[in-house]
This record gives sequence, C-alpha cells and structure tokens, in this order.
Amino acid sequence: MNPTHDLAPRALVSWSGGKDSTLALHRVLGDRSLRVDALLTTVTDEYDRISMHGVRVALLEAQARALALPLRVARIPRACTNDVYETVSRDALAAYAAGGGERVVFGDLFLEDVRAYRERLLAPLPLAPSFPLWGEDTRALARRFVALGFRAVLACVDPKQIDPAFCGREYDDRLLDELPATADPCGENGEFHTFVYDGPLFREPVRVSRGEVVTRDGFVFCDLLPADA
Repeated sequence: MNPTHDLAPRALVSWSGGKDSTLALHRVLGDRSLRVDALLTTVTDEYDRISMHGVRVALLEAQARALALPLRVARIPRACTNDVYETVSRDALAAYAAGGGERVVFGDLFLEDVRAYRERLLAPLPLAPSFPLWGEDTRALARRFVALGFRAVLACVDPKQIDPAFCGREYDDRLLDELPATADPCGENGEFHTFVYDGPLFREPVRVSRGEVVTRDGFVFCDLLPADA
C-alpha cells in the first residue's frame, strides 16, 4: 500500500475512448497524483454510440473492462442542444461529487476556449478540473503515444481538414508521417478522433474490426465493430 496515494484526491476521467483521454489517464495513474474511480462518457441515446466519435457502446464497454475501470455513461438525445448537454453532464458530475468525488480529469491540450468551457461547467460543483497534458507539444505527445505501445484507429475524420482516406487507419508513426503539415498530430482542432484498443494500461486488447465507412453530418466515420460480432 502507498499511504501517499491513498490520500490522493478521488477523480473521474472525462473519457472519449480516444488517445488524449487515454494519455491523460496514463499520466495520472503513472504519477499517482489522483485515485481514479471511473470513466465518464457521453453517449447519444438514439445511436447508442459515443457522441462525436461514433464508436459503439459495446466497444466502449469492452474498453472499460480491459482497463479494469468502472464506466459511467451520460446519455443525450440526438441533435442535442448545448443546454440539454450541460444539464445531463452536470447531473452526472453532481452524482459523482455526491459520492465523494473531488476531481475531473480532461485530456485537452491547448484550446483555451474548450478549457474555459470545462471550468465553467464544473464551477457550480464541488469538483476541480485537472488537465495533466495541458500545454505539451502535440508532435512529441503523438510520437510518445505510439512509442509507449498504445494502439488506436481513426474512427472519425473531418474531410475539410484531412483526406477522408485516413478514416479507419491505424494511428501509428506512418500515419503521423503522412498527415498534412496543417493538421495537428493529436487532432486537437477536430481533424480526427481515435479509438484506443490496446496499450500498457490494458489487461487485454479490445478485439475490433473495421466496418463500413460512411459520411454523416459532414464527417466521415469508420464503423468499428466488435471482432467477435
């Protein structure tokens, strides 16, 4: 037992299933600065998929099992307004705080407006935000993710920013070499979103296969499927 870690604040990780939230989790577990209770993910009810990323809930649940962490899900309707999103999010966060939670971990890197929005969302609650990756060089961070042995696939691409052919590809050194210079290698400007299926935090890989690639609402999605489905 580590008495210092036992006294560390309890935390919930804002979880997208992608590489930035995975790296944030890896960081706080590695430095033992927080005791992680669970992951919190927003899911679109009608689709039963992670909001924005479009990853199926079955894969999200498999990911949480592989990470040996409880999963909390905040469900929002399709075409959700910001007011509804904030109400659902605050309700989920308030429930965590009521159980003794103290912090919420975010994987944001450098977008000041996004950070300010997170801080405003938490302001009425007895929860403090934590941004363990904030301000780090995203090129170095992207390479570190790969070097650590994490494995991920691009689940969603913004075709206005990068070639849609990147959708469904492995997030590896080759992909990083081929991204256009205008794209952030961590996709912080919304160029792409990832699903992480293996790495040093995983007890076992999440078995996933690549399905149909579709365009919806101006974004290109690769329909990731449980490999045994």
